[in-house]
Amino acid sequence: MDSKLYSPSLGYAGSGGDNPVSALKPGSIVDRFELLEKLHVGGMAHIWRVQEVNHQGDSRLPLIMKVPRIKGGEDPATIVGFEVEMMILPMLRGRHVPQFIAKGDFTRQPYIVMERIEGHSLRPRLDDAPLAIDEVIEIGSRVATAVHELHRQNLVHLDIKPSNIMFRGDGTAVLVDFGLSRHDHLPDLLDEEFTLPMGTGPYMSPEQVQFVRNDPRSDLFALGVMLYHFTTGERPFGAPDSVRGLRRRLYIDPVPPRSLRPDCPPWLQEVILHCLEVQPERRYQTAAQLALDLQDPGQVALTRRAEKTQKSGAIKTFKRWFFALGAEPAHERVKVAEQLERSPIILAAVDIDHATTALLQQLRETVRRIVLTEPGARLACVSVMKIARIGVDDLVDADGRSRHVKQLVALKHWARPISKALNLDEGRLTFHVLEAPDVADALLEFSQRNQVDHIVMGARASSSLRRLLGSVSSQVVAQADRTVTVVRAPAASDAAPPTPTDGSR
Repeated sequence: MDSKLYSPSLGYAGSGGDNPVSALKPGSIVDRFELLEKLHVGGMAHIWRVQEVNHQGDSRLPLIMKVPRIKGGEDPATIVGFEVEMMILPMLRGRHVPQFIAKGDFTRQPYIVMERIEGHSLRPRLDDAPLAIDEVIEIGSRVATAVHELHRQNLVHLDIKPSNIMFRGDGTAVLVDFGLSRHDHLPDLLDEEFTLPMGTGPYMSPEQVQFVRNDPRSDLFALGVMLYHFTTGERPFGAPDSVRGLRRRLYIDPVPPRSLRPDCPPWLQEVILHCLEVQPERRYQTAAQLALDLQDPGQVALTRRAEKTQKSGAIKTFKRWFFALGAEPAHERVKVAEQLERSPIILAAVDIDHATTALLQQLRETVRRIVLTEPGARLACVSVMKIARIGVDDLVDADGRSRHVKQLVALKHWARPISKALNLDEGRLTFHVLEAPDVADALLEFSQRNQVDHIVMGARASSSLRRLLGSVSSQVVAQADRTVTVVRAPAASDAAPPTPTDGSR
């Protein structure tokens, strides 16, 4: 079991019996909840299956109650961590966290009642590592999506590890245990009261070791540790149980995954080592950017990370150690929302097949201006190849060339001036040709799955038929839960030859 580092002591050491948890038993009533069954006894808390007494309504959400173990001497880490979770959980929403139901304070009986996630945690899969590469990718993608959603709610988890990750029946990743977390809009009790690093040894980021608790990229480091372990069966930095051991990750890099597992694809090693960079600014800047690479490996830009076959030599390691002595984190301390705003994903929806030259030029110029104002942005250029709902599609043109490849080449050609003007490296520019019967649905699904922040798309002049059937741009504007910019070409240039009314803009 992974141990946590707390101040003033390591772990949750204490003496004596539980108080008043020992008095609880099946059938006990705590406020409006009946205890049914004890599910788990942990170092910090007992977990009970409970039901609401005199519940009104047809459906009854499965519930658990988390009750802190307040041991003899009242270990302050246990108490403060539980207070933190009681503050944070009611602030969170969505499918990636358990639904908060109720809480009780320390003056009577402290507890948190929340939705019970019926699935298992990811912890048992560690015993089966190394896992199949496809499973590693799937786990990473789902967890990164969940992490980004929490970051969007101004939270840094700071304890991402397999035992704190569960999955719903539909595969949605759920993050639990917010006792070490930090919320931008709440006081950071742990930072105020303790003076040692907070976290679980193997997963702590270098900046956590240096007492920084507000950087969302810390969660990406922990996710990189998890992906490394699932890929290789080894922990990249071992399982240190002291601050001295933790600080080794400031100057010693991990064994490259492909040295431990030759069938690890170079792109996956690139992704993992990208997450494990010592400096946060050299990692992925958002979990959404990480999820996008995991979902589309062909777009991963390979660097020297992908080529590494061994750890850095003694001289380089010594230099890192020397500069790490007494080093303080050099990066600026920012709020979670500010970090996400610096690194948005911008989707440029390009209608390669039907848009006029003038509209394509206007769209390109608009996208260029937007990306220019967002130095940390990632640009995803997307085109949709419309296919039939029923029947067989003609996937080649009259000359026998793949329509998909042809569209991809045209998309890259459209984006080349932007890339050249802004000097975008491959890691910030990706291309995606989607095949779907409904263009608007494909764009909306892509933007939702990849946590896109801003959609930029073109729309030609209206017509009576478009007003009757609705255009792709109007559907996206109406249904998207993110910013959408719709671009039109100058009126004189927008007149185009008749085009099919099959969902093109």
